[in-house]
Amino acid sequence: MHGIRGILLRSVFQVSARAYSSSNALATLRRKTGYTISNCKKALDLHQNNIVEAEKWLDDQAQAMGWSKAEKLEGRKTQQGLIGVLVRENCGVMLEVNCETDFVARNRTFQDFLSASSNTCWEYIRENINNDLDVSQKNLSGDELKTLLARDGKTLTDHLAILIGTVGENATLRRGIGFKSEYKSIFLSGYAHPPQSNRDGFAFGKFGAIVAFRRIDTPQDLMLERRICQHIVGMNPKKIGKKNIDIANVNADNEDILIYQEYIADTSKTVGEVLDESRLQVLNYTRFECGEESDS
Repeated sequence: MHGIRGILLRSVFQVSARAYSSSNALATLRRKTGYTISNCKKALDLHQNNIVEAEKWLDDQAQAMGWSKAEKLEGRKTQQGLIGVLVRENCGVMLEVNCETDFVARNRTFQDFLSASSNTCWEYIRENINNDLDVSQKNLSGDELKTLLARDGKTLTDHLAILIGTVGENATLRRGIGFKSEYKSIFLSGYAHPPQSNRDGFAFGKFGAIVAFRRIDTPQDLMLERRICQHIVGMNPKKIGKKNIDIANVNADNEDILIYQEYIADTSKTVGEVLDESRLQVLNYTRFECGEESDS
């Protein structure tokens, strides 16, 4: 009896252990990839619970399905989406990625794609843009973004196909911009609104801005620079402005000139006055609004 009982108990334990292992693998794969439970289970069944092989199979399937869906969905409007802003060290980038619905824009998979694409773009700007100016700027069209290589050797087009296959609606890499400077007196700052931060200098929202500042014999003031970015997002100036050139027209168009706008954090002062007091100069900036008309 004891021998039979022991065999039965061992058999039950082994089945339970396999089920536990399978359950853990399913939860891990689901959490790691974001694919549906049914697809994750199928992948694990096909690859004997090998998570690495199952994930690769899922990505291949999603990419193949994404290409098929992309062909079917091509032309469908993508007016929703997000702006991603990534500023790190001496380099900053801003991307717009669009989708069909705001529901998908709130999806973690979509946001992770934006984050990964921003990192790919940041690495491209850092490695390929020459600093022949105080601040070098590079505009990137959607077609240019698609050709960038991610760390895994795939293009952003490949990753976009995986995204489309996962979320089930059309998505596009619309535009991007990068700034880079090697000068110690020049700092880059970025802001996204409404502010949703990830980590390592990345933030995303429906609006974004990157600003290049020059400091004159004063230390960097991260809070002030962030507030200037917020101001640009909120007030949408058309140009920085120069006192000796734009002063004659100040009464006519000061709403469009950054230095003559009322500073939103202290309306008793203009932005130009705040910059002068802080010995800070805005060298360049770009503002993105998701879905806006643009030449880029």
